[in-house]
Amino acid sequence: MAAIETLEILSPGIMTTVQDLGRYGYGRFGVAPSGALDSFSLRIANLIVGNSEDQACLETMLLGPGIKVLTDVVIAVTGGDLQPKKNKQTIEMWRSHAFKKDDVLSFGNAVSGFRAYIAVAGGIGVVRVMGSRSTNLPSGFGGYQGRTLKTKDILLCDAPRGSITGTGRVLKPEWIPIYSDQWKLRVVWGPQDDHFPVDSRDAFFKEVYRMSQDSDRTGIRLEGQAIRCKPDIEASIISEGVISGSIQIPGDGKPIIILGETVTGGYRKIATVISADLPVLGQMRPGDGIQFGAVTLDEAYLALQEMEDRINDFKCTTNFSPLP
Repeated sequence: MAAIETLEILSPGIMTTVQDLGRYGYGRFGVAPSGALDSFSLRIANLIVGNSEDQACLETMLLGPGIKVLTDVVIAVTGGDLQPKKNKQTIEMWRSHAFKKDDVLSFGNAVSGFRAYIAVAGGIGVVRVMGSRSTNLPSGFGGYQGRTLKTKDILLCDAPRGSITGTGRVLKPEWIPIYSDQWKLRVVWGPQDDHFPVDSRDAFFKEVYRMSQDSDRTGIRLEGQAIRCKPDIEASIISEGVISGSIQIPGDGKPIIILGETVTGGYRKIATVISADLPVLGQMRPGDGIQFGAVTLDEAYLALQEMEDRINDFKCTTNFSPLP
């Protein structure tokens, strides 16, 4: 089946891009994973509209796009509450909605959270690059022409669907994340925590940091008390691979939480955000308060399993199987 023109961008919003769960296995070539910063919201958005959870969606932030629907299709919006509207009427988030040809999806101001995810039944049809449809903005490839969306862009869908059979798909209210302006991030120590004296490690947990305006998809820069390494060691280390959630301490001592557009770093990592808390990194706003708390590896594994259990429970409650 030929791809069908499905969405027309009337206004691009702020940094609206095509993202999926990212491209992995290419770090040795200097290729970052990219992908949705809030993977939980993207996965649920896809499941709500009947897609497999790794399909490409639109990621937007703070001020969403205006989108004209070019063919009947089912759409869901998850993540931060940017007040989505269908033909100027507010629609419920975390729920599937049928859109007819010429309907318009638009957004208001952000009420909570920072990034929203727009899934269409059938997925966003862009070419896979290294196994992923995600946009790598620093390198300019993947997604839609390797860039943020612009007015008059036309997005295709390989198999758009205008209805969902069965009882419909909606996430239970108690499973919907609550976004705040004060965050407690769980971390595990390391890999270079032993390079910091005890007073620095204590300060790292006691301080309430603020997300800097100077943050992007590469990393979240934090404002607050500087963390100093032991005086008898070099300020930097030999560059090595890093993962999302690594917390680097650069020369000025201000922590940086690494995100999905980085693969190497030459600063010490005092701790790493656990996998279960990575999705909330995509919902933080500049100025938000952030405090860290240490957990054990067993506690980190348990938290991740709880998140995966919630996703699997959602599949079960909707009798989920990807729709044809």
